[in-house]
Amino acid sequence: MWPISQNIGVQTFSNDIEYYQTSEGKAPFKEWLETLRDVTGRAKIRVRLDRARLGNLGDHKQLAAGLWEMRIDCGPGYRVYFTREGGGRLVLLLIGGDKNTQKRDIARAAGYLEEYQRRQQP
Repeated sequence: MWPISQNIGVQTFSNDIEYYQTSEGKAPFKEWLETLRDVTGRAKIRVRLDRARLGNLGDHKQLAAGLWEMRIDCGPGYRVYFTREGGGRLVLLLIGGDKNTQKRDIARAAGYLEEYQRRQQP
């Protein structure tokens, strides 16, 4: 029997989140989120990002090398596409509206990832 005050030693890892910017200085994810008309969806996405900052990515999966999808069960099924960097950094690449645009959104996110990685090289 464990004493109630027993510390089970759960570790959490926090993440810094930054918005990807194109070479023209645009932030596709940030722009999309700010113009999203679905107020409930926008709030749920923000809560999900807050949880991701605290280390809880929730429902997510890797789509390709370096490209991840965070699935948000709200509205049309929002998606947040991101990459992981060293030191607990998540870079938000693009957000997709719903399942109908998912293939196109993944292709755009992959293009943004390529550009991002190219610009990170010395």
